[in-house]
Amino acid sequence: MDNQTKEIFGSVIAAVGTIISAIASTPSNFIKSDLQNDLDLIGNVLQAVGNALQADGQEEISLEKVGNEIQAIGNVIVIAGMAIDFEKVTEQKLIITGNWIQALGGAVALSDELEDNIAPGQSYNIIGNLLQSIGNSMQALGGIKDLEQKNKMYKHLKEHENGQLLKVSGSWIQATGAVLSSIGQFKEEK
Repeated sequence: MDNQTKEIFGSVIAAVGTIISAIASTPSNFIKSDLQNDLDLIGNVLQAVGNALQADGQEEISLEKVGNEIQAIGNVIVIAGMAIDFEKVTEQKLIITGNWIQALGGAVALSDELEDNIAPGQSYNIIGNLLQSIGNSMQALGGIKDLEQKNKMYKHLKEHENGQLLKVSGSWIQATGAVLSSIGQFKEEK
């Protein structure tokens, strides 16, 4: 597989993964909790693989390559929090940390896009990376809110003040950004 194809294929896999994770994070009466957890895990695995393929498709060291590598590391940390049987608080902290790292990776990739001379698909990549960073940050903040609510000090928080809305909104914002980045990658490599 040539490098351009790797980057396009990787961006599509990452976008599919973010959509699957967003579906999994959305409360539903139709999808059981165990299936939601499995879908979220699958979505994060696809994101990690997609980001790694995108990074591998970059021939030279660049902020885009480093940003994709950082995002893949963030996904692996989220996967560890979901797949390894730690205490619940440790799992949540790993997922929060992984989301922060993904947000950092998106910001690093964004900075590369801002430095590019006008290239096809550049605006899609700029907006896509920005949305992914915002979405991952919202997911991390939602996780922090959930941890705070479980802490005895914060028992006074009302049910609607938990982090669920932030996590769901962040998941869909990230998914939107990943789709836009995939479109931008396709236009750039074409």
